[in-house]
Amino acid sequence: MHTSVKNLTYIENKIKKVTNNFPTIIAVSKNFGEENIIPLLSFGHKHFGENKVQECAKKWNELKYKYENIKLHMIGKLQTNKVKECMKHFDFIHSLDSKKLAKKIYEEEIKQNKKIKIFIQVNIGQENQKSGTNILELEELLLYCYSLKLDIIGLMCIPPNEKNTKKYFSQMTQLKNQFNLENLSMGMSSDYLDAIECSSNFIRIGTLIFGERKY
Repeated sequence: MHTSVKNLTYIENKIKKVTNNFPTIIAVSKNFGEENIIPLLSFGHKHFGENKVQECAKKWNELKYKYENIKLHMIGKLQTNKVKECMKHFDFIHSLDSKKLAKKIYEEEIKQNKKIKIFIQVNIGQENQKSGTNILELEELLLYCYSLKLDIIGLMCIPPNEKNTKKYFSQMTQLKNQFNLENLSMGMSSDYLDAIECSSNFIRIGTLIFGERKY
C-alpha cells in the first residue's frame, strides 16, 4: 500500500473515533505529481485541492478523464483574470471574497453554461496578510451572491497560526448558523480534529497525506 493511501486511511480511522458525521477529506495535492496522486485515485479517493489554476490544468487534464467522478477544489486565492480557466477545471471554489470576484464568476457561469459550488472565504482572524471578506461585510457579500444566483454552499476560513484555533472555528460555526448555510470548509493537517468538533464538513489535508513539500 502506497504511503499516501496508508496516511489517508489512518486519518479516516482517527476521524471515525471522534464523529459520526464524516467530513469530506480534500487531499491537497499542490506541488505533488501524478506518482503521488494516482495511488489515491486507484484507492477510490475523489476530492482533491489545488492552489493554482495553471498547475491544476497541467496536472489534472488527463487524470480527470481517466478516473470517474473526480471533484477538484480551488482552495487558493483566485484572481479575476484566472476565473475563466478556473471554471473549466474546478468543481468547487473555496475562496470567493469580494463582489468583483463574484461578478466575474457569474459572468463565466453564463458563458460556459456551468454552475460551480462556492464557499465564501472569511478573514476570521482579521489578518491584513490573509484573503477573505471581513466579518462585518459578510452579509452584504452573501446577499450580492444570492442576487446573482451563485451556488453558495458554505463558508471557508484559514485561522491565525496560533494554538487556540478552536475559538475561530467556533465563530465560523456561529456565522454558518446565523446565515443558514449548510457547509464549513475549515481544518488542515495541524487542526482538522478541532475543526470537525466545530462541525466542519470539508477538511483540507495536504502534509499528513502526502508528506512535506520540497518547494
